[in-house]
Amino acid sequence: MTVRIFIPGDSAAVAVGADEVAGAIAPEAAKIGQAIHIVRNGSRGAFELEPLVEVETTEGRIGYGPITPDEVPALVAAGLFSGGEHPKRLGKPEDLPFFLRQTRLTFARCGITDPQSLDEYRAHGGGEGLKKARSIGAAATIEAVTKSGLRGRGGAGFPTGIKWKTVADTPADRKYVVCNADEGDSGTFADRMIMEGDPFLLIEGMAICGLAVGATKGFVYIRSEYPLAVEAMNRAVETARADGLLGAAFDIEVRMGAGAYVCGEETSLLDSLEGKRGQVRAKPPLPAHKGLFGQPTVINNVLSFAAVPHILADGPETYVALGHGRSRGTMPVQLAGDIKNGGLVEVPFGISLGELVDEIGGGTLSGRPVRAVQVGGPLGAYFPRRLFDTPFDYEAFAARDGLIGHGGVVVFSEGVDMAAQARFAMEFCAIESCGKCTPCRIGAVRGVEVIDKIRADEARAANLAVLTDLCETMKYGSLCALGGFTPYPVMSAVTHFPEDFGVTTPEPVGQEV
Repeated sequence: MTVRIFIPGDSAAVAVGADEVAGAIAPEAAKIGQAIHIVRNGSRGAFELEPLVEVETTEGRIGYGPITPDEVPALVAAGLFSGGEHPKRLGKPEDLPFFLRQTRLTFARCGITDPQSLDEYRAHGGGEGLKKARSIGAAATIEAVTKSGLRGRGGAGFPTGIKWKTVADTPADRKYVVCNADEGDSGTFADRMIMEGDPFLLIEGMAICGLAVGATKGFVYIRSEYPLAVEAMNRAVETARADGLLGAAFDIEVRMGAGAYVCGEETSLLDSLEGKRGQVRAKPPLPAHKGLFGQPTVINNVLSFAAVPHILADGPETYVALGHGRSRGTMPVQLAGDIKNGGLVEVPFGISLGELVDEIGGGTLSGRPVRAVQVGGPLGAYFPRRLFDTPFDYEAFAARDGLIGHGGVVVFSEGVDMAAQARFAMEFCAIESCGKCTPCRIGAVRGVEVIDKIRADEARAANLAVLTDLCETMKYGSLCALGGFTPYPVMSAVTHFPEDFGVTTPEPVGQEV
């Protein structure tokens, strides 16, 4: 009997030796005459267990991990192909504590199915959302997305249904659907995991959107640092096209970006797609009215599109029943930095930051106390431990001068220099600025200089005041979020960790941003 072995083939697992482990298992199976079929699935998201080897048994899938290539002979000798005992036997992965507190909707198939098998996708519920959309029509599809309360998962949190309706209601000969897969925030990898681990989900979500707004063409814009994701999406698009899932009614093209951070901003991305240098466009007009090639365009990120099939298949009521306040449904959160159980967790909105870091994440890997947590990428605010009771939702974070962004959570333990982190934020903005607006282009450069002076104890009080004023100017005067959000990490570091800036008074500087 042929035994199915699952070894993730996504970037995270490959980076820690999954290819070598897969290559070592086949010869060992041949030695004992065991027929096997190795499936290169996506990662389940528990990165400390990668490479995670799973075997399909009559009792379910049994996991072993993390496995190194030189451990394979002993693993096979211990009875890998029947789920035998071994020091790294984990049992059923879904029973591990890391997964028990999760509610997986978007990532329900990641790590479970063969990501390149459309048959497996359908056998595990895939395609039902598109069927429902076709049966109820465009208007009812948009209404379902609106009722679900889905907000853009790329960071802005704008209601997805309203964006879709705006495009649907805008008359035009041609409309477009664009997927922003330019995932560039530090500590984020959810988009990549979907594209490599469940690419048909993204295709289905975009096809539903095309049907809803009347678009016949879609683009997936992926950054060049994700070659495996580009390959996985291209293969999946070809399969979907051959199957008839894509075609004359709606087709998708995968485009690779050059990797500029600002091209994650929607209007810069559209410029890049048009073959121009990626620069921010002034709004209005909104892309929903005048987007790609001047036509009405829906632009959402990967996680937004990937949430839609479930909403259509199971009804918006099931989605809206999850969550907290105005943040409904689930949010894929990426845990990174100095954390014991790093990886992807999907939970309903409302879980506290402390539960994410201390309970699901298991605290720091180093064992040192957590000093700060940055949420929302390189432009997200730093949260000290005393704010760990903050519920994970858009409004709660905004009330504490923070952002959820794309759901990246990076943990810093004792010893981190927060003044250096503030300088990094300004330097990052200076490097990645498209240069179109003065507050971002020049403000970030001056910000680096001012922080250097503060760290050198040069007119510290005066320069802290200058830094505060500079951040206010960048926040309200920048053309897009790159310059506008850079003050969040800078001022949160100053506010919550004043001692790192040489300030000992309780209220060191002016207002928070």
